[in-house]
Amino acid sequence: MNDPVSARKKRIDIDGVLLLDKPAGLSSNDALIRVKRIFHAKKAGHTGTLDPFATGLLPLCFGEATKFSQDLLDADKTYETVVHLGVQTTTGDTEGDIVMASEVHGLTRDGIEAVLSRFRGNILQVPPMYSALKRDGKPLYEYARAGLELEREARPVTVHELVLLDCFPPFLTLQVTCSKGTYIRVLGEDIGRALGCGAHLKSLRRTRVGTLTLASAVTLDGLARMAETGDGHPARVLEPVDYLLSSFPSVRLDATQTNRFRNGQRLSAVREAIDVSAGPGRRRVYAAESGVFLGTAQLRSDGVLAPERLVSLARFSEH
Repeated sequence: MNDPVSARKKRIDIDGVLLLDKPAGLSSNDALIRVKRIFHAKKAGHTGTLDPFATGLLPLCFGEATKFSQDLLDADKTYETVVHLGVQTTTGDTEGDIVMASEVHGLTRDGIEAVLSRFRGNILQVPPMYSALKRDGKPLYEYARAGLELEREARPVTVHELVLLDCFPPFLTLQVTCSKGTYIRVLGEDIGRALGCGAHLKSLRRTRVGTLTLASAVTLDGLARMAETGDGHPARVLEPVDYLLSSFPSVRLDATQTNRFRNGQRLSAVREAIDVSAGPGRRRVYAAESGVFLGTAQLRSDGVLAPERLVSLARFSEH
């Protein structure tokens, strides 16, 4: 008689980054759980939440890559969104109840552009009640669902780019590039308020996180089909662990330096003739002979290369 527990597929160690094109209707955590189940992966995490109603780029980190997920949490993001003018909802998107509806009259492209200019650069934004920010250990959305409205302090965020792609009132299509912590739902509501008619988001799609784009992203359906046909090995779709760090200069160490670095020892770039290519800052570190990614380091102003985060496995792609 087969033991159902032993019949389950064992979870395995997987290391790398998956660029997922998240569908609407799933939370980021739900999407992560589904992918983790398809891969039978032991350890995984996402790099910042994407609202359930939103679609688009959700980078998922597996195994050793989770050590570097903070880099994407801090990265700028780019979105395309359709703002529905004249209708306000409880959540600022299509998932909430309508609380106000009004006619949209007399808006011109020039007038809309003038309002958008007020939301570029450094701005203050009040976080929405329907958010995961916590108060006294409880997320704000729990208070909101209980009918409570709490006072929230405005927080500084930066809108690097705000482009009006299409203008067919009551709908505006915008492209937004912004700093971490920016709520596009709040931005849409604030723009609607400034136009005198209110607004909510009809759709939201994330197209870029840092330097990562949707160009090589995969869908949940695509992953499921690969698994069903026996062609779903993670190696086919995962990017290497150091994929998240491509914007940082690289450093290569000889065998002796590699051993010392992996043991957490600092190295003098000048004394040991290590080519660090530029000034102080973060570096990707590789073993020169094998090309194996070792981890990250900080190059200090005194020329010392200090280990930062080290990987514990040695099965990463060569560079």
